Order: sequence, then structure tokens, then C-alpha cells
Amino acid sequence: MSAGERDNGTLVLYPSPGMGHLVSMVQLGKLIVSQGFSVIIIIVKAHYNTGSTDSFIARVTSANPSISFHTLQPPASLPHNPSPHHEAHAFDLLRHSNPNFRAFLLSSPPRALIYDFFCIHAVDVAKELAIPCYCFFTCGANVLALFLHIPVLHNLIPKSYGEMGRTPVNVPGLPSFPADHMILPMLDREDEAYKGFLYTGLHLPDFDGIMVNTVEELEPRALEAITAGRCTLEGLPTPPIYCIGPLITEGRENIGQVDCIAWLDTQPKGSVVFLCFGSLGLLSGEQLKEIAVGLEKSEQRFLWVVRSPPGDNPAKLMVTPPEPDLDVLMPEGFLERTKDRGLVVKSWAPQVEVLRHESVGGFVTHCGWNSTLEAVCAGVPMIGWPLYAEQKLNIVFLEKEMKLAVAMKGYDQGLVPAEEVETRVKWLMESDGGKELRKRTLAAKEAAIAALEEGGSSRAALARLVSEWTRPR
Repeated sequence: MSAGERDNGTLVLYPSPGMGHLVSMVQLGKLIVSQGFSVIIIIVKAHYNTGSTDSFIARVTSANPSISFHTLQPPASLPHNPSPHHEAHAFDLLRHSNPNFRAFLLSSPPRALIYDFFCIHAVDVAKELAIPCYCFFTCGANVLALFLHIPVLHNLIPKSYGEMGRTPVNVPGLPSFPADHMILPMLDREDEAYKGFLYTGLHLPDFDGIMVNTVEELEPRALEAITAGRCTLEGLPTPPIYCIGPLITEGRENIGQVDCIAWLDTQPKGSVVFLCFGSLGLLSGEQLKEIAVGLEKSEQRFLWVVRSPPGDNPAKLMVTPPEPDLDVLMPEGFLERTKDRGLVVKSWAPQVEVLRHESVGGFVTHCGWNSTLEAVCAGVPMIGWPLYAEQKLNIVFLEKEMKLAVAMKGYDQGLVPAEEVETRVKWLMESDGGKELRKRTLAAKEAAIAALEEGGSSRAALARLVSEWTRPR
């Protein structure tokens, strides 16, 4: 317990399954603990691949005595869901976990509840038990504006977004984006995931407040549209918005023991391009070879995290892939020819520490929001290569609105050729345009730092929340 060791009571945080959502929620938990609260984080074990979280939870528990975890019993059964998207299964899993969640809350009601948006169906539980309930929106404000506008678009657009190709979609406060860049599981209007997102958009206004992992100064136009009521259906009032970011993991101790960090220690300042595509980002074997050829021809130093390609068996789409066999996946002789200026690591690297390393000068990323904020906080310019979820939207917003990234051309055309990898990486590391992007990223880093300091916008938003949570009920 901190904040003068005062005990403000307990808050319960409820993330959806998956490392990306859990990491953000844990960081939020640490922030809440710093304000004198204790925190319980609810864990629901998924029946699909979300990446391993057990070791992460163990580290958090050991280092943070005011944060505990409670694992709900899984639902007795789940309905058959034919959707290929894990988001559809998350909505199902969490909806059917409501009885067990309600039973847990009855045993010891907290001061407030904070949900991931996938837990939208649990708002009913909070209302029934008269517990204040907040959404923690782990994406940025641009995506929040879209979420709130989904019901409006649903009424305006009778087609599936996947049928509309490059037709522009317009949302108040956002740059227009191609219809086929919509959140991946929403491309099919009949998919169960689409229905889940539609329900979310309709019921986000039911929360007592929405906390966003962003900085006011980074996304002002979207926030203005949200707070002015221009995004919701028929002007429904939006609950108070609290921008409390950036919330990112602090990194690990003793990280110097990791091979790739030791390798970075030997490289010149700002010389290395880091390529990493998230915990669920998988590329085909053909695409991996194109990247390898492009990196070799670019003559740039690189650190590249490689995962095994997705399998062909649809039944295993949600199963963790095996360790990659680099001798099979890489072009013949590639590892030997590039060993003096490149390092390929299997499956994982400590991303926060890598981005903060002074040798890293660029980041090829899938545009997940956690990764985006980590790059901003490290002042590292980005090349966006979106793969799934809301990432195609993020690259539009990052490139057109926030001007903190450039897109890898061809990311939406099935295969990015080696020539584009070579050209884009060289542009980032060597051109005047790349230097300008680096300057803008460093300015965004300063804005993020200022937001968290005394008098900053994120610090003030947190103070307003603490006042809400400590008010007598």
C-alpha cells in the first residue's frame, strides 16, 4: 500500500483473456495501488490461444503485495460458436462467466469495478449489485470514437464491411478509412464477433466512466468528438472520459542476461531496426523469406523476432504455434551472411527494454496499441505493418492523424515484397523524412512524460477518479 499507506479500500479489475489486455490492466492496477487502494484482478481461463500468462502473473504477484488475482471457475458449458475470431469466443466466455463473477462479488463487494470492454455483459451484474462500474479502454481514443459510433454505422450501412473494399467510412473526429480496414472480426456483418462489437457500442454509455489508455494531447480531435456527443447513437450522452495513459509495463530487472540485449549493447547508437509483430502476430513462411531478403538488401542493422507461420489446419488456429525452425524458415545462408549486423530471435524478446535501448532507431510493428505506446514512450519512430484486430485502423490514425508512423506499403495486399521492406527500412533509418518522423516521435514522448507529471492531464484525470472512488456510497 502506498499514498501515505492509507487504505482506500479494494477495486476489482476484470480484463479479458490475453496478454495484451492483461498487461494493460496490471499497469492500471499498479497505478491504482499507488493511490492507496488494494486491487483484485479477475482471471478467466480461455479455451483458445491467448499466449501464456502464468509466469507474468507470478512475477506481478511476487512484486506487488497489494495486487492479487482471483481465477473464476470456467462456465459449465459454452454454446457452439462457428466464428473463426477469438474475439467472438471472448464475448461468449465472459458473458457466460457472469454467474461465477456475481458470486465472487457478493462475497466481498469492492468500492468500484473496472472492466475491459469485452466484459460488457457484466455491466448488468454491476448495476444489479449497485457497484460503480468503469470501462478501461485498452485501445486509443480514435478507436473509442469508432466503438461509440458502431451502432450509427450499423444503421447507415446495410452491407458487410468486407464487401465494401476501399469505400471510405467516416466517423466524427477521425480521418476516413477504407471499409476493409474495419476491425478484422467485424468485416462480416453476420459473424458473432460483429454482434458482440455492436452490443459493446450500444452499451459503452452504460458505464459510470470510460478510462482510456492514452494521452489527451496525442488524440485531441477524437476526444473532442466523443465528449461533444457526436459519436453516439442519437446523441446519447457519453459517460465521463478519463485519459490516464500512457500505461505500459516498466520492464524487467536483470534484463542484461538476455542475449538480444547483450547484442544490442555492441551496436552503434540509433542504428538498429527492431521488428516484432505482437504475441499473436503470425506471418506466412513466404512472407518471412521476403522480409529476410529485404533486410539483407537494406544493409541496415536489425533485431527481428520470428514466430512460426500459422498452420493450415483450421482446428488449430487457436493453438499456440511451435518454436520456429530458423534453418527452414530463413533463406539459405541468410543467417550466416547477416550475422555481423543482424540478430534473429525465436518467438519472444523483451520489447520494452529493446525499444528503450539506445542502439534502437526504428520499429517495424503490428500497431497493437500497447506496442504503439511503448514506442512513443521510448521515442522510437514506427513503420506500421498491421495484421489483426484493430491494427489496420491504428495505422490509418497513426499515419494520417497522429503522424507518428508510416505504413509498410502492401500490408493489405496479401504479401509485402522484399523490395518494399528494403525501401521502407532504408527510408526510416537514412532519409530526411525518417529524421522528421523521429523528431515528431520524440515530441510525442515529451508530451506523454508531461501528462504523467504533477499538473499533467493524465495525473489530473487520475485524481478525479480517485475522488469518485473514495466518495461515500
